Order: sequence, then structure tokens, then C-alpha cells
Amino acid sequence: MNWKQLISAKRWGYEDRVPNEQFDARSEFQRDYDRLIFSSPFRRLQNKTQVFPLPGAVFVHNRLTHSLEVASVGRSLGRLFYNLVKKNNPNIDEEAPFLQEVGNIVSAACLSHDLGNPAFGHSGEAAISSFFTDGKGMKYQELVSKEQWADLTHFEGNANALRILTHPFKGKDPRGFALTYTSLAAIVKYPCAAIDGHIKGSHHRKKYGFFDAEKAVFEKIAQELGLKKDPSNPGGYVRHPLVYLVEAADDICYNIIDLEDAHHLKILSYEEVEALLIPLCGEDNLKDRLATLEDPASRVSLLRAKAINTLINACANLFVQHQEEFLAGTFQKPLMEALDSDIVAHMELISKISVKKIYNASAVVQIEIAGFKVMNALLEEFVPAYLKSNKSLFDKKVVAMIPSQFHSQQEDTYSKIRAVLDFVSGMTDVYAVDLYRKIKGISIAALD
Repeated sequence: MNWKQLISAKRWGYEDRVPNEQFDARSEFQRDYDRLIFSSPFRRLQNKTQVFPLPGAVFVHNRLTHSLEVASVGRSLGRLFYNLVKKNNPNIDEEAPFLQEVGNIVSAACLSHDLGNPAFGHSGEAAISSFFTDGKGMKYQELVSKEQWADLTHFEGNANALRILTHPFKGKDPRGFALTYTSLAAIVKYPCAAIDGHIKGSHHRKKYGFFDAEKAVFEKIAQELGLKKDPSNPGGYVRHPLVYLVEAADDICYNIIDLEDAHHLKILSYEEVEALLIPLCGEDNLKDRLATLEDPASRVSLLRAKAINTLINACANLFVQHQEEFLAGTFQKPLMEALDSDIVAHMELISKISVKKIYNASAVVQIEIAGFKVMNALLEEFVPAYLKSNKSLFDKKVVAMIPSQFHSQQEDTYSKIRAVLDFVSGMTDVYAVDLYRKIKGISIAALD
């Protein structure tokens, strides 16, 4: 693989269009970022759970604020990578004309990396999957192919993001978001189908990156950008190198910023957070600076900023040092797991404490359980009603609640189920709970 082919300004759905940026204020990749920022699916992230229940008295991160912060870190990673490459090779712009845009590309991909996540975080994904593995959706197995069944029983937000960005939803632009091929490729962490994913010990097949419905979409992207076929899986590909930077930005943010939220919610004391972050800060006189700040939250903010800066520099330098491996598709682990052993050990400590004290906190577990019940109940109503050929009056009323954009233009079972999942997975936490209450008769909309 080579950077000249890997970074393409060609747009999905506008393959014959030749960009003319002579008088444009934005590059093609900055346009990608702006299209995402102004989109409805991105705005809906403000009401989707990141880790903690959505704001009450204390503000914590949601999917939208998390995505914005990941995009900021991703931009820094991309810019630092380009600056380091440029320093080592002053002629790089002639060899790879768009390499200077890496910061914008990674930032745009970071914005969309959680676009396909359903309400209630990972609990929402699990609820959708369990509807088919253990719930009333089990009966549809004989009506779909084994490849289709694999992605229904393992709902994956990453694959759903690619679908949202490229699928021709009814009444919408048939070209989807019409993003550049490179921005699309940079979000696919696991470039394989569901039936080829979930391989233990394989970083790029740990899950999967595209639904059966989007298999041809990703293959077209991969061929255009020259992605190498996966030697361990004839049906898949190796990662686009920029996926590693997107993944690192996400890993940096949630590992560090979850500690900040935990401090705001009094799950972790200031002393606990300081002990976890100060070894990552790399500043000799930091203790003196912290002593000048009376507000504990301000101290945590400073620690967070310094720790993130350390990790950005470490990841960017590692990415440059191992360029040949990334371009050959042979690098075998996430950047954050390949850093200096002291950093890796400390990040493992943070992860261990986060699992114990944050991700298993009572408020987190409660929202996961509630979300599981809500999502499963919605699927129990919408999937059977939408699939029935002879619909009852009740079924027709249920189907009428699905916006027209989500209705399938194909009649096969898989496409119809996929259409319902498009609707349900796109819901915010608030909307899903409200709809659940109305369908179950717990609350009734006021009449004018």
C-alpha cells in the first residue's frame, strides 16, 4: 500500500467528479468534517449514553462530546504524524500530495466513529444481538443467509456507521453523505464481514466492519484505495493505516476522560485520579503547578490535558517509526498497546480500576439493564409487525410509527429486518424510553 493511493479525494457517489479547490475555502476532507458536524445523526449523539447516565445535576460526557474530543485528539495525531514525516522527508508532498490532509481526514473519521452506536451504549448493541440469539428474533434464522444471520446476531456500531454514511435511505440522497473514500475507510476498524470476525487474538478481526448489505460498498472502497487483502481471511482486508490513528484517539480519550467524569460524580477522589494520571504527564514541576489550583476539578483538567498530550506524542512517533509495517499491513496491535512498556502497564492499571470502579458503578449498571429491556421490547414490537405480509390493524399502527426514510425498498427478510434496525439503532436514549412507555401504555401522549 502507498500513501498516494491510500489518500484519495474521490467521493462516494461522485466518482466522476474532479475536485477544483483553487477557489475553495475548504479542502475535500474539511468538507467531510463539516458534513458530519451539520448532520442529524451526529446531533443525535448528544442524547446517547457514553458511559454514565445522561446529565442530571452533574454534567458528564455523552456520545457527542466524546466524539468531538476524539476528533480533536485525532487531528493532533494526524498533524504531528505529517510534521514528523515532512521533517524526515522534505519531498513527501510530491510523493503523496494529500498527506498534509491527514489531520483533517483522521478528525472527520473520529467524528463519525460512534455514529452507528445505538442508545444506551454497549448495552444497546447487546440488546439488539440478543433479540436474535435468545429472543423472539430467533425464528428468522431460516429466512436469511448464514452471512446475514452472523451480522444480525452480532450487532456492531462500527459497521452501522458505514451503513449510515453510504446507504441510500428512502427519500434521502442516494449517495448517502458522499464522503471521500479515505474518510470512509478510516472508520472501519475491522475490515471483514461478521461471519469472518470475532477471531480471538486478531486485532483487525476482533469484531467486524461492514454488514452483509454493505459488503460490496467496502470492497469498492478497498479496491479504489489499494487496501491489501487479508492473508488470513480471503474475504477481508487489512486495515487502512489511518484507522490506527482513529483508534488511538478513541482509546486515549475514553481511558483518560472517563476518570474525569468519575471524579465529577465522586466515584473517584482527586487523590485517586492524580495517582493514576501524574505518571503519564511527563512534567517535573507539575506538582507545583497543581498546588497553585484550589479547585480540584481544575487540577484534574490539567492532569487530563498533560496525560493526553503525552499519549498523542507517543502514538504519533510510534506510527512514524513503523511506517513500513503499517503500509505493508503487518502491524499486529493497536498503537496504545505497542507503546513503551511503562506506559502500557500504566494504561492497563487505569483500565483495571475503570472496570472495577467506573464501568461497574451502580448508576452505569442500572442504565445498561434498563437500556437492554427498552431496546429488546422495541424490537419485539417493530420487527414482527414490519415483516408480516398480512398485517393486523395493530401491526399497521406500529409500522406507521417508522419514518418513511427507514422503510426498505427491498422485500427480502434480511432487508426488512435491517430497515427496522436502522430505525431502532438511530434512536436517542430519551426517544427510545419515551416510545417504549407509549407502546407499553405506561404513558400516553397528550392530545391537543
